[in-house]
Amino acid sequence: METMELMNGAIDIHIHIGPDPNRRRRVNGYEAAVQAKEAGMRGVVFKSHDYNTTPVAYTVRQLVPEVELFGGLSLDFEIGGLNPHAVEAAGKLGSKIVWMPTFSSKNDMEKRKIKDKGIFILDEKGKILPVVGAILELIKQYDMVLATGHLSRQEIIALLQEAQNNKIKQILITHPLSIRVGPTLSIDEQRQMMGPGIYFEHCFTACMPNSDRLDPRMIADAVRAVGPEHCILSTDFGQITNPPPAEGMRMYIETMLGFGIKQEEIITMTKTNPAKVLGLAAL
Repeated sequence: METMELMNGAIDIHIHIGPDPNRRRRVNGYEAAVQAKEAGMRGVVFKSHDYNTTPVAYTVRQLVPEVELFGGLSLDFEIGGLNPHAVEAAGKLGSKIVWMPTFSSKNDMEKRKIKDKGIFILDEKGKILPVVGAILELIKQYDMVLATGHLSRQEIIALLQEAQNNKIKQILITHPLSIRVGPTLSIDEQRQMMGPGIYFEHCFTACMPNSDRLDPRMIADAVRAVGPEHCILSTDFGQITNPPPAEGMRMYIETMLGFGIKQEEIITMTKTNPAKVLGLAAL
């Protein structure tokens, strides 16, 4: 099976689009959707650190109905941080994913040596803040996906327990191996976090020259260690220094094949698991 055949029906649950108030982007939503259609992809999730992308996805889907487009909300400073009102509005709009704080997280700010106080979801005793509990209830109510964003491993461990107590069905652990952002989890830590409905989202952008320059073999090794049934491959592309997201997915698939990941495992991580997370019917 050729790489382009594996692209048919693929879903990228994590791409960035313009307009963006803080950085240049490689594509806008319409361009990303057209490129996904031309590549034979099934769907894409738009992400922004600054606003809810669901209205963009809804509008673009009227123009490119061949691709299933979705949006979500990242709980960063620009939308008020840990803001239940924004989460409720996201749910009413049909948003698919709610990301915990990303660039506004305390974890990220410490990694980037920014002195501003970042968002931390635990109190002084290491317990989940009440506002986070309220947000989790809304995620469950509107059947949205919880993503860990760029939280630290300490926060993620507590969040997973609280989310499972709230019976949230689908959880994404974002950037498990990335260095500059997110928790940077070891294989043992990933194994300890495994559970029903929990997926490790490995983002190809971490391997790029302007990011972590992560050896993609590490992603392949992590997939083998925890099992492809627990993993999702997404690009996290949209940066001006990277190829367009659809091309990024093709590159990612080809790269993983080169490191011994089997075709059926690619299908699991780019089609089956993303569809489960988004609540889509299997093809």
